[in-house]
Amino acid sequence: MAWQEHEYYLKKCIELSKKALESGNLPFGAILVDSYGRIILEGANNERTESDYTGHGEMVLIRKAAKLYSKDYLGCCTLYSNCEPCVMCAGAIYYSNVGRVVFAITDEMYREMTGDKSYPLMKMTSRDLFANGGKKIETIGPFEQLTGEVIAAMKL
Repeated sequence: MAWQEHEYYLKKCIELSKKALESGNLPFGAILVDSYGRIILEGANNERTESDYTGHGEMVLIRKAAKLYSKDYLGCCTLYSNCEPCVMCAGAIYYSNVGRVVFAITDEMYREMTGDKSYPLMKMTSRDLFANGGKKIETIGPFEQLTGEVIAAMKL
């Protein structure tokens, strides 16, 4: 799949990240797309407003998905995020059985571009975590074509 085919969904994540930031949260958003290309769920970071350190956009989305869909169904879905999922989110994605993850920028790119050092990076990435699991989760990203747009949204 060419990056342009992912661009529409990644831009939706960027819009969610803006809304999260405007609400007083960190600028991260995620959407879930079914095998027909329909956006079926979205999640925006709510860590600060909900006083929940696990309130990352992907975690918010996975919690919603767990209540609505079977693991078999989620296996045919794609999770899109403006930034690479952290290992906590990657673990939730792995155990929920989502079949593919697409992200615009890496955690490292986020830190380099924003200077945000508020949380320590782990040496393991989501791609590393997925590669060491017992099932395949396709991982696509980063898309450097969107870096400027992602970072601009994070600095409203």
